[in-house]
Amino acid sequence: MPTRLPGPAHRAHPDGRHVLVVVEDAETTELLATTMELAGYRVNTVRTGAEALVRLVEHRFDLVVLDVTLPDLQGLSRGSRFTPADRPPVLFLTAYQSLGRLVPELGAGREDYVTKPFRIAEVLARAEVLLRDRGPGREGPSYGDLVLDDDTCQAWRGRREIDLTPAEYRLLRHLLLNAERVLSKEQICRHVWGEGRADNAIEKLVSRLRHKVDREVPVLIHTRRGFGYWLGR
Repeated sequence: MPTRLPGPAHRAHPDGRHVLVVVEDAETTELLATTMELAGYRVNTVRTGAEALVRLVEHRFDLVVLDVTLPDLQGLSRGSRFTPADRPPVLFLTAYQSLGRLVPELGAGREDYVTKPFRIAEVLARAEVLLRDRGPGREGPSYGDLVLDDDTCQAWRGRREIDLTPAEYRLLRHLLLNAERVLSKEQICRHVWGEGRADNAIEKLVSRLRHKVDREVPVLIHTRRGFGYWLGR
């Protein structure tokens, strides 16, 4: 089954928390991903511990739903190196009661479990509790691996922090809030500066922002010639 990524085919509520589902069975993966998306979550799925580790290193997640029967689960445990602030809560899918020793570096005390065969209502309820216990998230608007923190006015692309000027931050936030919509130069001017500016000032600002944001792939900031700029895949 292909990995589900945020985008036009899987758009969720803009405030939806970002969940990584790590389950080998395709039918269970589809059930969890579809139901959680309908509940307002943004969902990525992988089928192995190795794939999960790559995702966790590259992206920020609010919650991990993890099947403890994965054959390479111990590899995920040994390979995980996260600071406490970076460790997402973990909801285990398991038939076992002794969970404290499973993936200890990943859970770090913020973990819960449901036994299989599980009821999807219980999964959603326990996920909600884990996220509520975590408290307010650091994230503001986000798209894929691009995340803003409105409390500190910081931005990340994956795990790389992006150093932005105030004008660049306002522009990036406006693009994120209007992801996959074209914004005219006039709209950008009103939002970033509150007044009109020459076209070359806008072009220079977008160019600087694009240089900082789009060092990784996929490229996210695009030009629609004659119309304006937009953010998306």
